[in-house]
Amino acid sequence: MKRSYFAAPYGLWMAVFTIVPIFLIAYYAFTLGGGFSIENFRMFLEPAFVGILTFSLWLAFLCTVICLVIGYPAALLLAAKDMKRSSIVVVLFVIPMWMNFLLRTYAWMTLLEDTGLINRFLEWIGIGRQRLMYTEQAVLMGMVYNFLPFMIFPVYSVLSKRDERLLEAAQDLGANAFMTFLRVTFPLSVPGIVSGVTMVFMPAVTTFVIPRLLGGGTFMMFGDLIENQFLTMDDWHFGSALSLIMMVLILISVGILNRADPSGQAAEGGGLW
Repeated sequence: MKRSYFAAPYGLWMAVFTIVPIFLIAYYAFTLGGGFSIENFRMFLEPAFVGILTFSLWLAFLCTVICLVIGYPAALLLAAKDMKRSSIVVVLFVIPMWMNFLLRTYAWMTLLEDTGLINRFLEWIGIGRQRLMYTEQAVLMGMVYNFLPFMIFPVYSVLSKRDERLLEAAQDLGANAFMTFLRVTFPLSVPGIVSGVTMVFMPAVTTFVIPRLLGGGTFMMFGDLIENQFLTMDDWHFGSALSLIMMVLILISVGILNRADPSGQAAEGGGLW
C-alpha cells in the first residue's frame, strides 16, 4: 500500500473543513443580489468600519507587545540552567489553559466589577472604587491574560534547547552578561519570538468574546463586527467580505513575520502546543 494513501483522511478533512469553507466565503464576498459584485468591499471603506479595524489592530498590537515584554523574561527565567523545578512552574502556567476560555474571562469579571476583589482592596487601602469594567484597559488586560502563555511557551521551547556551550564560549571570549544575551541568547530566541507573536496577534485581532464580556458592548472589535453580520444582521455577503479582508491581513502579517525567520524554525517554537 502506498504511503500517500494514509494521507487521504487528512486530505478529505482539509477539503471539507478548510478548502470548501474558504470557497464559500469567497463566493459570498464577491456576490450580491445573485451576481458578481465588489460592493461588499466598498462598504468596508466607510470610516466606521475602517475605524473598527484600526482599533482592533491597535489593541492586538498592544496585547502582543505586553505579552512579549512580560513573557520573554519569564521564558528566559524558566529556561535558565540553574532554575530548579522549572517543569513545575511550566505546569502552573499550563493549568489555567485547561480551563474553558469563557470561564477564565468570567473570572476576570469577578475581579474587575464594582464589588470585585480589586475594588474591595482599593477601598481597604483608602483609594476608593475605580471604574475597571467596560473599559479598553479591561479588555486589554483580559486579552493579555488569555494569550500570555502563547508567548511564553514558544520562546521557552526554543531557549530550553539552546547549547549552553555557546554561552560559555562567549564568556570565555570576554563578553559580559549583557553582550552574551545580545549576541547569543536573543538571536537564538528569534524563532520562538516570531512564533509567539504570531500565536498572540492572530487570535487577539479576531477575538470577540473578551471585548463583549469585559467591554460590555461599549465598543466593537473586528471579530464582533464579523459575528454581528452573520448572526444579527444576517448579511452573509458583507460578513464574508470582512472575513476575507481579515484573512488577507493575517496572511500578510504572517509573511512579514516569516521574513524575520527565513529558516522556518518558528513553527518548531510552538512545539509544546
